[in-house]
Amino acid sequence: MRSVVITGVSTGIGEAAARRLAGEGFHVFGSVRRMADADRLRGELGAAFTPLLFDVTDETAVRAAAREVEAVLGSATLSGLVNNAGVAVAGPLLHLPVADLRRQMEINLTGVFLVTQAFAPLLGAGQERSGPPGRILNISSVAGRTGNPFMGPYSASKFALEGYSQSLRRELLPFGVDVIVIAPGAVRTPIWSKGEEIDLSAYDSTPYRKPLQRLKAFMSGAAASGLPVERLGDLIAHALTVRRPRPRYRITPDPLQTFVTESLLPTRLLDRIIGRAIGLLK
Repeated sequence: MRSVVITGVSTGIGEAAARRLAGEGFHVFGSVRRMADADRLRGELGAAFTPLLFDVTDETAVRAAAREVEAVLGSATLSGLVNNAGVAVAGPLLHLPVADLRRQMEINLTGVFLVTQAFAPLLGAGQERSGPPGRILNISSVAGRTGNPFMGPYSASKFALEGYSQSLRRELLPFGVDVIVIAPGAVRTPIWSKGEEIDLSAYDSTPYRKPLQRLKAFMSGAAASGLPVERLGDLIAHALTVRRPRPRYRITPDPLQTFVTESLLPTRLLDRIIGRAIGLLK
């Protein structure tokens, strides 16, 4: 049986991927931070699902989970590792507490680094195992190539993840372990739908109060019009199983608009368009 480790399966993209891959005959090892989520998913997915209880920033717990998976696999190869767990920190960079930036990078980048180091040997990186080498899927974002106002911490973490992924893919060439980036636009997940819950009142005394209010409205709209998580589950399954996967998949609600803004519009013009749209320019 093919097997995959997915981080952050309690909600959103991770849960959708777990359900899709379990339905495809994979055995899914899914990381959660709460036993309640572990019990719920185990009850719903049955024998196809094994919960792993760890936070991606806890190196000791991550490595213990890797040993747990190895004990189940024996000498077989892990087919895939999906680095999905992440958070989005918002706020103006000139006023953001450094602790918030560190938390953003610790979860979205260092967490991927720790998990990949722990599970890469099971994929066939530097360790003889029976079966073809596995694949690593890193869930990035369109924000990994476009930095929007007040989402600087999140964009910085995803830009870094894209560079990390490219370097890692080339370092793993000797082992045949592929590294694939999936870069979605807005998806109907809690990372967006919680936008209204973000407390930005700490910045009320800054010049950014009104633009930040527009940001919250934008995040709510993105949650409503974003991609269904099932589309991401389907894409993850495709990237893990297709014979020749692309190194990077971009999936957005409006692919043409994304292409124009990322590739065709001059950067200074795009700066002004965004600035006016969010109230940073008149």
